[in-house]
Amino acid sequence: MEEIELYLDEAKELMQKAVDHTSAELLKIRAGKAMPNLLDGIMVQYYGANTPLNQVSSVNTPDARTLSIKPFERSMISEIEKAIINSDLGLAPQNNGEVIILTIPALTEERRISLVKQAKHECEGGKISLRTVRKDINDELKKLQKEGAAEDEIKRAEDVVQKLTDQFSAKIDELLAKKEIDIMKV
Repeated sequence: MEEIELYLDEAKELMQKAVDHTSAELLKIRAGKAMPNLLDGIMVQYYGANTPLNQVSSVNTPDARTLSIKPFERSMISEIEKAIINSDLGLAPQNNGEVIILTIPALTEERRISLVKQAKHECEGGKISLRTVRKDINDELKKLQKEGAAEDEIKRAEDVVQKLTDQFSAKIDELLAKKEIDIMKV
Protein backbone atom coordinates (compact mmCIF):
# COMPACT_ATOMS: atom_id res chain seq x y z
CA MET A 1 0.00 0.00 0.00
CA GLU A 2 1.36 3.38 -1.02
CA GLU A 3 0.49 5.17 2.22
CA ILE A 4 2.42 2.61 4.25
CA GLU A 5 5.51 3.18 2.08
CA LEU A 6 5.21 6.93 2.64
CA TYR A 7 5.16 6.41 6.42
CA LEU A 8 8.17 4.08 6.23
CA ASP A 9 10.09 6.65 4.16
CA GLU A 10 9.16 9.34 6.66
CA ALA A 11 10.34 7.14 9.53
CA LYS A 12 13.68 6.54 7.83
CA GLU A 13 14.14 10.25 7.10
CA LEU A 14 13.27 11.37 10.65
CA MET A 15 15.49 8.71 12.20
CA GLN A 16 18.40 9.78 9.99
CA LYS A 17 17.86 13.37 11.15
CA ALA A 18 17.99 12.20 14.78
CA VAL A 19 21.31 10.43 14.12
CA ASP A 20 22.70 13.47 12.29
CA HIS A 21 21.66 15.76 15.15
CA THR A 22 23.28 13.45 17.70
CA SER A 23 26.46 13.39 15.63
CA ALA A 24 26.51 17.20 15.48
CA GLU A 25 26.02 17.44 19.25
CA LEU A 26 28.87 14.99 19.85
CA LEU A 27 31.16 17.12 17.71
CA LYS A 28 30.65 19.98 20.16
CA ILE A 29 32.06 17.89 23.01
CA ARG A 30 35.76 18.59 22.96
CA ALA A 31 38.16 15.71 23.40
CA GLY A 32 41.22 17.71 24.41
CA LYS A 33 42.12 18.54 20.84
CA ALA A 34 41.72 21.96 19.28
CA MET A 35 39.04 21.82 16.59
CA PRO A 36 37.49 24.86 14.89
CA ASN A 37 33.97 23.41 15.31
CA LEU A 38 34.49 23.77 19.07
CA LEU A 39 33.50 27.43 18.56
CA ASP A 40 30.43 26.72 16.40
CA GLY A 41 27.84 27.72 19.00
CA ILE A 42 29.46 31.07 19.85
CA MET A 43 27.59 34.19 18.78
CA VAL A 44 29.25 37.61 18.56
CA GLN A 45 27.63 41.06 18.62
CA TYR A 46 28.31 42.41 15.13
CA TYR A 47 26.79 45.85 14.50
CA GLY A 48 23.94 45.09 16.90
CA ALA A 49 23.13 41.61 15.56
CA ASN A 50 24.06 38.23 16.99
CA THR A 51 26.33 36.65 14.38
CA PRO A 52 28.12 33.27 14.44
CA LEU A 53 31.83 33.60 15.24
CA ASN A 54 32.85 31.86 12.00
CA GLN A 55 31.12 34.63 9.98
CA VAL A 56 33.18 37.46 11.50
CA SER A 57 36.56 35.69 11.68
CA SER A 58 38.64 32.83 10.42
CA VAL A 59 39.47 30.04 12.86
CA ASN A 60 42.61 27.95 12.42
CA THR A 61 44.46 25.29 14.40
CA PRO A 62 48.21 26.04 14.36
CA ASP A 63 48.80 22.93 16.51
CA ALA A 64 46.83 20.22 18.35
CA ARG A 65 46.19 22.36 21.47
CA THR A 66 45.77 25.85 20.01
CA LEU A 67 43.02 27.71 18.18
CA SER A 68 43.83 30.93 16.35
CA ILE A 69 40.98 33.36 15.65
CA LYS A 70 41.66 36.17 13.18
CA PRO A 71 38.77 38.66 12.93
CA PHE A 72 37.96 40.06 9.49
CA GLU A 73 37.77 43.48 11.18
CA ARG A 74 40.31 44.38 13.87
CA SER A 75 37.62 46.26 15.83
CA MET A 76 35.84 42.92 16.48
CA ILE A 77 38.60 41.53 18.73
CA SER A 78 37.05 42.75 21.99
CA GLU A 79 33.57 41.49 21.00
CA ILE A 80 34.96 38.07 20.10
CA GLU A 81 36.91 37.91 23.36
CA LYS A 82 33.77 38.83 25.31
CA ALA A 83 31.74 36.13 23.53
CA ILE A 84 34.36 33.44 24.28
CA ILE A 85 34.61 34.45 27.94
CA ASN A 86 30.80 34.42 28.30
CA SER A 87 30.49 31.01 26.60
CA ASP A 88 30.48 27.77 28.58
CA LEU A 89 33.79 26.63 27.07
CA GLY A 90 35.86 27.68 30.06
CA LEU A 91 38.71 28.97 27.87
CA ALA A 92 40.73 32.13 28.47
CA PRO A 93 41.39 34.06 25.23
CA GLN A 94 44.71 35.88 24.75
CA ASN A 95 44.94 38.57 22.12
CA ASN A 96 47.91 40.33 20.58
CA GLY A 97 45.89 43.08 18.89
CA GLU A 98 45.42 41.14 15.63
CA VAL A 99 44.75 37.52 16.57
CA ILE A 100 43.06 35.80 19.50
CA ILE A 101 44.78 32.65 20.73
CA LEU A 102 42.91 29.96 22.67
CA THR A 103 45.00 27.30 24.36
CA ILE A 104 43.07 24.09 24.95
CA PRO A 105 44.22 22.57 28.26
CA ALA A 106 44.93 18.86 28.53
CA LEU A 107 42.01 16.99 29.99
CA THR A 108 42.20 15.51 33.48
CA GLU A 109 40.89 11.99 34.08
CA GLU A 110 37.94 13.45 36.00
CA ARG A 111 37.07 15.78 33.11
CA ARG A 112 37.35 12.93 30.59
CA ILE A 113 34.86 10.86 32.60
CA SER A 114 32.55 13.87 32.79
CA LEU A 115 32.76 14.34 28.99
CA VAL A 116 31.96 10.65 28.43
CA LYS A 117 28.87 11.07 30.62
CA GLN A 118 27.88 14.12 28.56
CA ALA A 119 28.34 12.13 25.33
CA LYS A 120 26.20 9.29 26.71
CA HIS A 121 23.52 11.84 27.64
CA GLU A 122 23.51 13.25 24.08
CA CYS A 123 23.27 9.74 22.62
CA GLU A 124 20.41 8.84 24.93
CA GLY A 125 18.61 11.97 23.67
CA GLY A 126 19.12 10.70 20.11
CA LYS A 127 17.68 7.30 21.02
CA ILE A 128 14.69 8.94 22.66
CA SER A 129 14.09 10.78 19.37
CA LEU A 130 14.23 7.45 17.51
CA ARG A 131 11.70 5.88 19.86
CA THR A 132 9.42 8.89 19.52
CA VAL A 133 9.53 8.56 15.71
CA ARG A 134 8.77 4.82 16.04
CA LYS A 135 5.78 5.51 18.28
CA ASP A 136 4.39 8.28 16.02
CA ILE A 137 4.73 6.17 12.85
CA ASN A 138 3.18 3.11 14.53
CA ASP A 139 0.26 5.28 15.68
CA GLU A 140 -0.25 6.45 12.10
CA LEU A 141 -0.13 2.84 10.87
CA LYS A 142 -2.78 1.84 13.44
CA LYS A 143 -4.99 4.65 12.11
CA LEU A 144 -4.58 3.21 8.62
CA GLN A 145 -5.63 -0.18 9.93
CA LYS A 146 -8.79 1.32 11.45
CA GLU A 147 -9.48 2.93 8.06
CA GLY A 148 -9.42 -0.50 6.45
CA ALA A 149 -5.80 -1.38 5.65
CA ALA A 150 -4.94 -5.08 5.84
CA GLU A 151 -3.76 -6.23 9.26
CA ASP A 152 -0.89 -8.25 7.74
CA GLU A 153 0.45 -5.23 5.85
CA ILE A 154 0.33 -3.07 8.98
CA LYS A 155 2.11 -5.77 11.01
CA ARG A 156 4.84 -6.04 8.35
CA ALA A 157 5.20 -2.25 8.31
CA GLU A 158 5.51 -2.16 12.12
CA ASP A 159 8.25 -4.81 11.89
CA VAL A 160 10.08 -2.65 9.34
CA VAL A 161 9.77 0.39 11.63
CA GLN A 162 11.25 -1.67 14.49
CA LYS A 163 14.13 -2.82 12.28
CA LEU A 164 14.79 0.80 11.27
CA THR A 165 14.75 1.81 14.94
CA ASP A 166 17.27 -0.93 15.80
CA GLN A 167 19.45 -0.01 12.81
CA PHE A 168 19.60 3.70 13.64
CA SER A 169 20.03 2.97 17.34
CA ALA A 170 23.10 0.90 16.44
CA LYS A 171 24.46 3.89 14.48
CA ILE A 172 24.10 6.06 17.59
CA ASP A 173 25.88 3.38 19.64
CA GLU A 174 28.73 3.44 17.08
CA LEU A 175 28.97 7.23 17.35
CA LEU A 176 29.15 6.96 21.13
CA ALA A 177 31.82 4.25 21.04
CA LYS A 178 34.01 6.35 18.71
CA LYS A 179 33.53 9.48 20.82
CA GLU A 180 34.31 7.59 24.02
CA ILE A 181 37.58 6.30 22.53
CA ASP A 182 38.38 9.81 21.30
CA ILE A 183 37.75 11.36 24.72
CA MET A 184 39.62 8.74 26.75
CA LYS A 185 42.70 8.80 24.47
CA VAL A 186 45.47 10.67 26.29
